[in-house]
Amino acid sequence: MVLSDKEIRVLAKSNQMIAPFEDGQVRNGVISYGVSSYGYDFRIADKFKIFTNVNNALVDPKKFDSKSFVDFKGAECIIPPNSFALGKSVEYFKIPRNVLCVCLGKSTYARCGIVVNVTPLEPEWEGYITVEISNTTPLPAKIYANEGICQVLFFKGSEICEVSYADKKGKYQSQQDLTLPKI
Repeated sequence: MVLSDKEIRVLAKSNQMIAPFEDGQVRNGVISYGVSSYGYDFRIADKFKIFTNVNNALVDPKKFDSKSFVDFKGAECIIPPNSFALGKSVEYFKIPRNVLCVCLGKSTYARCGIVVNVTPLEPEWEGYITVEISNTTPLPAKIYANEGICQVLFFKGSEICEVSYADKKGKYQSQQDLTLPKI
């Protein structure tokens, strides 16, 4: 069952599931964020890692070379054509044991050829979300920090899972910053 705005508010306030929590949609002059009918639109922070090929590094998830990225901090991030950047959420998430979350990109960015990817947020995972933002266009693309980037949908399980992300000591548990691939 997908959780409604009312259920998301209760969990966010009682369990501090989302902090800071915006109790409604903020939309005036910005890409919207906050609680929506059946989800929560989270914001992207102002720190990015932009993919670069300056060092001719090989992209290998088992031996990831941090030289594949350049660090950038600012209110607007420009992603080169046909490239991507990593960002992190402004909000810190603490997912309850009986909830699984799926993240989907916002339509405003999708209509500009910008695709957002986040893997599922597993039961009892917590931390800042690391977001992959792909520019699929042949033109540079602008991302606005501290505005909406992605919507989280919360699915309540029919029963409590046997093993949560915290139980298995997941490698991305409690991440505080942009986190590169780990093995």
